[in-house]
Amino acid sequence: MSTLAAVATLRATETGRAERLTTVRHAHLDDRPFVLVPLTLAGEACAPLAALGGTDPERPTLLTVRQPRNRAERFRFVERLAELLLPHIEGCRTSETETYTVGRGTDREERRRSLRAPQLLVPGGEGIAYVRLLGRLTRLRAVEGPYAVDPSVPALGKWLTWYADRAEFPSSCLLQAMTRLLSAHWATGQSAAEDSHLAALLAWIDPPDGLTGAEAAREAEDPQRFPPAGPATDVVFDQTLYDLMSRYDKAGDDRGREAVGRQIDHELHHQMLPTWDLMWRGVDLLRRLPEGGHVAERWTYDRRLFTEFAIYLDEDGRPQGRRDHAVGAARRLARLEEAMARYEAERAFDDPLVMAEYELTGEAFTGVVVARDENRFLPGTRPLWRPTVTVRSDLPVRLAAGEGVKCPARPGQKAEIVEVVPAGDGSTVVIQLNGGFNRARKPPAPPGTLAEVGETVTYTSVDPKSMPSVLPAEEDTPWTHGGPPQPYEPTDEDAEETWE
Repeated sequence: MSTLAAVATLRATETGRAERLTTVRHAHLDDRPFVLVPLTLAGEACAPLAALGGTDPERPTLLTVRQPRNRAERFRFVERLAELLLPHIEGCRTSETETYTVGRGTDREERRRSLRAPQLLVPGGEGIAYVRLLGRLTRLRAVEGPYAVDPSVPALGKWLTWYADRAEFPSSCLLQAMTRLLSAHWATGQSAAEDSHLAALLAWIDPPDGLTGAEAAREAEDPQRFPPAGPATDVVFDQTLYDLMSRYDKAGDDRGREAVGRQIDHELHHQMLPTWDLMWRGVDLLRRLPEGGHVAERWTYDRRLFTEFAIYLDEDGRPQGRRDHAVGAARRLARLEEAMARYEAERAFDDPLVMAEYELTGEAFTGVVVARDENRFLPGTRPLWRPTVTVRSDLPVRLAAGEGVKCPARPGQKAEIVEVVPAGDGSTVVIQLNGGFNRARKPPAPPGTLAEVGETVTYTSVDPKSMPSVLPAEEDTPWTHGGPPQPYEPTDEDAEETWE
């Protein structure tokens, strides 16, 4: 927990209501997100029990497995989930497209990407784990032979695995857990573990009239009012479900089994509906926040990846392997680290509350412009126009002369600290501007490109546009690292993996 998050938590405890951690929303919310509330059978790894899913808050679709220990019923559940989710994915894929360009010079190439991408929302982090495991257990299944399944099963498995892989990147909004989204924007007066309970978390953020967040959260933890569904079930409900399933197995005829089956469906629907309503309540709360400046850019990249993966599947792409090979794992780790650093920097540039954290660590400072030299040139054969601004900060500045900095108000302008002079309890900083004047090479500076005297500015060494690490292509992997990896080929053994 960061310093400001700890302060916000203490303040929430004092005020009885969640405190904002951000001034804007740092995640994209689709106009029609696909909400999925899954349930699993207690004591069974990823044994599907039920799911509520869909894009309409008023009309969720209920999927149930009346006997989760039956392999055929499990795969029938996956088929029905595929019938629900795959058409939504296809609808986004066949929506309108736009042209974008990759590469430079002679390598320049125009491509198309969909204007929409399917966003999947689950209640909590356990829901993301469920998506990952369900994808692993279905994407490698054979559609022919003794263990054949419907073709929609491995197709859905490939998509679920892709969703789970993208969820590891903090900048991606394709698969999101509602508790994580809310916790990233509000601090409550409870622990991080308690924040994983969606009802309690929402109670702190938006308590009913007359109740504090703590009081509302205490009531929300009642499993009778808000049954857990993410995807674990309540132990009392487990006993009720066990009794119904025993009656279902012992029913003497189809009519009796169907009657008990409808009771199971009713109980499961009643168990998940409160969480379904909480999910859409969370969506409404998040939509009230203005969207951060870099959110649209990150969602554009998500749409590009979605389009590329859809094309890959259309070209009979292989399912993802059980595990990454060494080279792939190293490349993935590098991408994850770069994505995290870039995401945190973009959040700081979009949000002064996030930037305040960097001020606490000494990677940024805020002050008032007290002077500027618009006519400054560096001597040389061809003098370079390098104006400066002098900033007075009320706090000590820990950045050193020579460090490159940027101002969030002018993100395209490169700058460099020339001098840092202590001034009372604060510092005076002289900053040289190395560009960002709309191609002007001499004064006067175009309006708005040079900070005015009296303007409050923030400068930071954090740069969301930092260059990514350059790794060789997989086919160029040197022999010292095992040489080029062999592409993954599914085997009959993969298709026979036991679902347990």
